[in-house]
Amino acid sequence: MRAMEITLNSPLDMHLHLRDGDMLKLTAPLSADFAGAVIMPNLVPPVTTPEMMQGYAERIEAALDGAAFTPYMTLFFTALGEKELLAARETPGFFGFKLYPAGITTNSEGGVSDMAQADTTLHLMEELGIPLLVHGESHGFVMDREQEFLAVYRHLATRYPKLKLSMEHITTAAALKLLDEFPNICATVTLQHLIITLDDVAGGALRPHLFCKPIAKRPEDRDALLQAALSGHPRLFFGSDSAPHPRCRKEACGCAAGVFTGPVALPKLAEIFATHGALENLQAFVSDNACKWYGLAPVQKQITLRNTPMSVPAAYRSYGQEVVPMYAGESIGWSVVR
Repeated sequence: MRAMEITLNSPLDMHLHLRDGDMLKLTAPLSADFAGAVIMPNLVPPVTTPEMMQGYAERIEAALDGAAFTPYMTLFFTALGEKELLAARETPGFFGFKLYPAGITTNSEGGVSDMAQADTTLHLMEELGIPLLVHGESHGFVMDREQEFLAVYRHLATRYPKLKLSMEHITTAAALKLLDEFPNICATVTLQHLIITLDDVAGGALRPHLFCKPIAKRPEDRDALLQAALSGHPRLFFGSDSAPHPRCRKEACGCAAGVFTGPVALPKLAEIFATHGALENLQAFVSDNACKWYGLAPVQKQITLRNTPMSVPAAYRSYGQEVVPMYAGESIGWSVVR
């Protein structure tokens, strides 16, 4: 096999869960090959105030133990006035608001149940230049939830044309079409949704460590997402949605939703892009597109990846936690050059 490698400049993960407490101490270093990440706020309780956000950022920094990694912090969306929005915008490390439909995913019970109640806040966010990141699913049949939510995205993009609106972790070909329909919409896509379909999760023996929300969809959806990423679509960004849960919560009744991809994300992306002859577009997908869209200037950091196989541990264990990653116990074709 011909030796290949690529050096990425300041790769970013535009959608990351690090959890808190001992789980944070375990997972933060495992995502620190990135130069930074947009950190999700759906803790228990959710991160709703600048003070809570600052405290969480400090705990992340402590868990990183000096790694060159910038946490771009988000607040859990609630209806706020101008004074509160200005206070959030002026808080160091603040990136934007994450909107969850109430009860749609992990720790989202306090989310939005009536979009009309968010109107005043969204108009203010538009005026203040504050991005809105949205978990876009309805409460309908599980395979149709993203499709049904597209009408909400169209409403938001039309009603708030200056609002930077991100469709988070999209899973369908239909969602991709909105990127060409509305210039104020961008999107993130995960590693798992570039690779798997629902058949991989539940077509044979149930594979709980591949279960996530939104669930993986059809092959034609997976293929459309992959082609958009490989082609370097300027408003499609990598967001891992790496979402660790203890093994006991994944291999259990009521399996928790989330795929833990942090440790394998960059090597597997390099393998995918190289396999499809698109390695030259990986830099845009994992950094440049998002930097241009949001005006980010991440910490300078170079990560070199080479087509040397990486053996993925069966689990990561530390601080009394045990988390199973994607490709646990397997080998993937690329690895980070240490």
